[in-house]
Amino acid sequence: MSQDTPLVARLSTRDADFESRLTDLLAWEGVSDHGVQQAVSEIISQVRREGDAALVALTCRLDRLEASSMADLTLGADRLEAAYAALPDDQRQALATAAERIRVYHERQKPTSWQYTEDDGTVLGQKVTPLDRAGIYVPGGKAAYPSSVLMNAVPAHVAGVREIIMVVPTPDGVVNDLVLAAAHLAGVDKVFTLGGAQAVAALAYGTESVPRVDKIVGPGNIYVATAKRAVFGQVGIDMIAGPSEILVVSDGQTDPDWLAMDLFSQAEHDEDAQAILVSWDVEHLAAVEASMERLLPTLEREAIAGASLRTRGALIACRDEGEALELINRIAPEHLELSVEHPERLAEQVRHAGAIFMGRHTAEALGDYCAGPNHVLPTSGTARFSSPLGVYDFQKRSSIIHCSPQGASTLGKTASVLARGESLTAHARSAEYRIKD
Repeated sequence: MSQDTPLVARLSTRDADFESRLTDLLAWEGVSDHGVQQAVSEIISQVRREGDAALVALTCRLDRLEASSMADLTLGADRLEAAYAALPDDQRQALATAAERIRVYHERQKPTSWQYTEDDGTVLGQKVTPLDRAGIYVPGGKAAYPSSVLMNAVPAHVAGVREIIMVVPTPDGVVNDLVLAAAHLAGVDKVFTLGGAQAVAALAYGTESVPRVDKIVGPGNIYVATAKRAVFGQVGIDMIAGPSEILVVSDGQTDPDWLAMDLFSQAEHDEDAQAILVSWDVEHLAAVEASMERLLPTLEREAIAGASLRTRGALIACRDEGEALELINRIAPEHLELSVEHPERLAEQVRHAGAIFMGRHTAEALGDYCAGPNHVLPTSGTARFSSPLGVYDFQKRSSIIHCSPQGASTLGKTASVLARGESLTAHARSAEYRIKD
């Protein structure tokens, strides 16, 4: 990368090539290539055939461990509790504060079963039931994410899931005690130090040691995402997560240093993360760019953030607030910061965003850790049709139909006509048996 290459691309909605440049900027191929798919398929098949033996062999090879059995890859409740007890006071308090705020927020999401009775005595309704067992994938490797443990496990616990199983890779045997402490605090029942496609396969199909789950949630690398896609249908999944994203809309009045660091907060995740700033104040965009150039060298993850900004970042000049709103709904960002004087007015017109951070003081990082709402959010434009992870992802709904004799007779006449129209005579006759003369 030449030193003359700008840190971040500058775009303007006035440019003739803006649409094509924006399309290229947003492009993200979430589906892995044939080589990754084949490797994942082979791993899943091996785990299904060999169970624990495959998990031990694959983990030793891919994570460079020396495990002889699944006992070496299993962490008990006492180990999790010890990790929590050993934390420095400030970390233990911060973790507890975050967990409580996440719990309180998600308690408000709990749906209730309901029913109503019709005039003829027929009862219709809906029964809400938690999943029996959920599997949580927590990333390891480049960084440890105790916040991801809380965001995935706490809603499952609030939902009433009977058993929560966590998998977390520990490359080279490095175990993060903050992650284990978060698992203890969030009510995780079992932890296996497994990662990659093999961990997903174990959760989906079960082995001698790893119980089969009903749903797998949590982000991971391309192998994890590909494996989740492959096992969907065998188990439920939350989403196929792409790289982290942030879109900041500023009216030009927010401190440029603040906005530079907000953009860095996502760019530092990995080289494919995306950070975009939109404003109708061109001088403000230049000020933020200057702040970014000055502050980037102060980051511990300067190389990662710099690569992200150079390949997928952008500062976009638009004509006005209305055009900024059009861009928001076009991009459908994972994280949206409305760094403006009256964010409520803009928020009313936002149709597509994973999480909306309102006002100048609401840094996206607060949502990542401790505000309360979930930080597992739809990426790559999927906020057009997807929602943040929540209690509802760990529950399912059953319809309730209880016909009275009169109700069965009345409905039977309608059902009979429709069934015979479809040439399904057994359906029709089944309904007709209940019809009163």
